[in-house]
Amino acid sequence: MKLTTAGESHGKALVAIIEGLPSNLKIDIAEINNYLALRQSGYGRGARQKIEKDEAEIISGVRNGLTLGSPLALIVRNKDYENWREYMAPEGADVTKKTLTKVRPGHADLTGVIKYDQTDARNILERASARETAVRVAAGTIAKQYLRVLGVEVSGYVKSVCGVKDENFYPFEQLSAAKSKPLFMLDDGLEKQAMAKIDKLKSEGDTAGGVVEIRVKGLKSGFGSCMQYSTKLDGILCGAVMGVQAIKGVEIGLGFGAADVCGSKVHDEIYMQNGNYRRKTNNAGGIEGGMSNGEEIVLRAAMKPIPTLMKGLETVDYLSGKPVTAAGERSDVAAICAAEIVVESVVAFTLAEVVSNRLGGDNMREVTERYRALR
Repeated sequence: MKLTTAGESHGKALVAIIEGLPSNLKIDIAEINNYLALRQSGYGRGARQKIEKDEAEIISGVRNGLTLGSPLALIVRNKDYENWREYMAPEGADVTKKTLTKVRPGHADLTGVIKYDQTDARNILERASARETAVRVAAGTIAKQYLRVLGVEVSGYVKSVCGVKDENFYPFEQLSAAKSKPLFMLDDGLEKQAMAKIDKLKSEGDTAGGVVEIRVKGLKSGFGSCMQYSTKLDGILCGAVMGVQAIKGVEIGLGFGAADVCGSKVHDEIYMQNGNYRRKTNNAGGIEGGMSNGEEIVLRAAMKPIPTLMKGLETVDYLSGKPVTAAGERSDVAAICAAEIVVESVVAFTLAEVVSNRLGGDNMREVTERYRALR
């Protein structure tokens, strides 16, 4: 299974092509659009979300709600394109307007214009923008539907916002309730503190980051491999999540916390229950030796604060080299809820790739039979 995306933030549309989906997977377009709406939600979002109302349109690979086994192509149209057609049209545009040369710290602007030999950072930021993640959410929701047929579920919530941390543990079944909360936090008191922090940052022209936790329930043991570094499941997952815009750190299980305590407090002791191997704890986060071990996969990702600040940071004008205040693009104060949806979707698609690579199968009957046969 393979995902390819295309499209610019203010271009005509975003595009995703999924190769390797088996035939006869039932596609629920309403669930896809629901997750696209969740990606646009959350306390602290900006004005762009009031313009766009994302909906996915499947243009190939599905007939009568079932996949055909051919590449699935979908698009999410940018409604804001009509306001940008004059400056962005591929057929011809006035590129002297909407230029950006006051490169923003923390963004792809400066390194991108140097690498791609550009004079306008808009040619970089349009693709580097997190707007691209809309189609990764659509593809990730399809991957969830694939995994769900096998009994594998993916969910998550927001664990911290700009230093307001939730240290509680929640059973997997409670995680879905986060999607109905303003900040996707499960502790009401902490969520109110985080919202107050966002309000303060907004008044100061500043931005907030945070941490999301993603969990996977129902995946059998043995996915990933200890035989090659490139096939280790934790390495594959962490690499995929680090590919999400603004993510600066990923950990699995205890993560960095495992370095602070002795081995007897870290490693998960094993016992037998009804003929099955189980672990007394899950500090490994469901992955040992680069392979799933049958326990819940627990992954956390740290999102940096959004680099576009309304108050602006010190920088230089790329063309003149003179010191200036960084340009302001329409942006959010906090996009941690969007990050949770995106990371959840990326984890789902990455797992679907790993599962598909092991099981193969041209149709869903073959896939489910092969998965059922695994220990």
